[in-house]
Amino acid sequence: MPDTTADAPGINRRQLLKLGLFGTAVLTTVGGIASLGGCSADTPAQGFQQLRKDDLPMLRRVIPVVLVGALPAEQQAAIVEGVLLALDNNLNQLSPSLNTQLLQLFDLLTLGVTRGAVTGIWGSWENANDEAVQAFLKRWENSSFALLQQGQNALTNLILLSCYSTPASWPQCGYPGPPRI
Repeated sequence: MPDTTADAPGINRRQLLKLGLFGTAVLTTVGGIASLGGCSADTPAQGFQQLRKDDLPMLRRVIPVVLVGALPAEQQAAIVEGVLLALDNNLNQLSPSLNTQLLQLFDLLTLGVTRGAVTGIWGSWENANDEAVQAFLKRWENSSFALLQQGQNALTNLILLSCYSTPASWPQCGYPGPPRI
């Protein structure tokens, strides 16, 4: 029987192994740099269980871009803070290994040494404009590296889940809330 795996579209075993090794190397490097750079990996920010102080500026810039058009302008700051609390709660509910991977993704996005190279945002997150954040998300979404696609997917889906799981967002999307018994 002929081997059709070489002609099949998608990723083959060798590419999958290379991608896995590349992803492991990137996350290990980021973790090492973060620990050497004094990154507050184990210290949650005040009022949070999982999110660290360094994560907050990045998330405060990315959340409004992901939720563009879904946030009323007059309530945007309050909604972003509510999404941060819900996101923190969601992180706290994850398995320890998945939680660690997401926090490593946040390290990759917040650490100055890696942020510019992987996002194209060379300055601080506070100074990034919406177009730069949107360009970073699009670049990762359309990347030829599956690891970057997965990172973008994890980040945006976590933000969307955190937003739409809060009762404050339900009127915006026409959801009346869970049935009352």
